[in-house]
Amino acid sequence: MDDLERLAAYDRMYVDLLREQAGVLDKLEGLRSAGKQRGATYQQLLAQKLTLQNLIGRFEIYGIKTE
Repeated sequence: MDDLERLAAYDRMYVDLLREQAGVLDKLEGLRSAGKQRGATYQQLLAQKLTLQNLIGRFEIYGIKTE
């Protein structure tokens, strides 16, 4: 894998992380509107949201983000 292919793979991964984050946020909103903030699923999704935010932030620190 050359440098361009590697960078393209990181770009794809960044887009996938953004897509996954959007899905998690939608699920959290659904549970929140149903009043289920204290459930295990909500807590797990909240932890996943924080993990995704951390990963996305690291990509952005290194300048790998789509415009």
